[in-house]
Amino acid sequence: MEVTRLYIIRHGQSSGNVAGRFGGHSTISLSDLGRRQAEATANHLEKENISAIYSSDLARAIESAQPLATRLRLQLKTSNAFRERNVGVLEGLTFDEAKRDFPDDYHALVNRDVAHVITKGESYTQLLERTICVFNDVLAEHRGERIAIYSHTGTICFLTLHLLGAIHNATTNAPWLVTSNCGINRFEFRGRENVRVLALNDTRHLREISGNDSFGAK
Repeated sequence: MEVTRLYIIRHGQSSGNVAGRFGGHSTISLSDLGRRQAEATANHLEKENISAIYSSDLARAIESAQPLATRLRLQLKTSNAFRERNVGVLEGLTFDEAKRDFPDDYHALVNRDVAHVITKGESYTQLLERTICVFNDVLAEHRGERIAIYSHTGTICFLTLHLLGAIHNATTNAPWLVTSNCGINRFEFRGRENVRVLALNDTRHLREISGNDSFGAK
């Protein structure tokens, strides 16, 4: 039986994470710590025989994925399907600013109301729909291989919930699965319906790197 191994990795710490601001679709670079996290992650995954690397087309994800692509001499394939949720009017705001200026959007977001469309943004449902389409194509193209996808905390959360079978058409509110900066979610596929979860938010490779992670800001 063909076995496909999947590694979904959150980008390293960004300047927006440091400031506690919603990143959304904005162009934000990695912090110094984020670049060290990306290098440590590349060093760790270099031994995993990965044959395909994908990334969100946002700068913080590309900067996180490039060290691994360079080490393995693989083309880094980017897609806007793996972007973070479009948080619309909340982009660039701190949590306190979002709560003060756009309370309805803020409370729907933190309560994981999956159908709520943020003003000038998108819903979690829309996020998952645009991600799954390309994700399924990636799995089909690289069946039997080892694949790395660099993405963002919200996208990773809902894609993981989907793979766990924990979200469906009738879901109104979803749990939040924390993925730290450069945390890795590991999955194994043995046939279309046989999904094995090997690890969630694996950060063992970051033990030697100091600094506080940002779990909330996107």
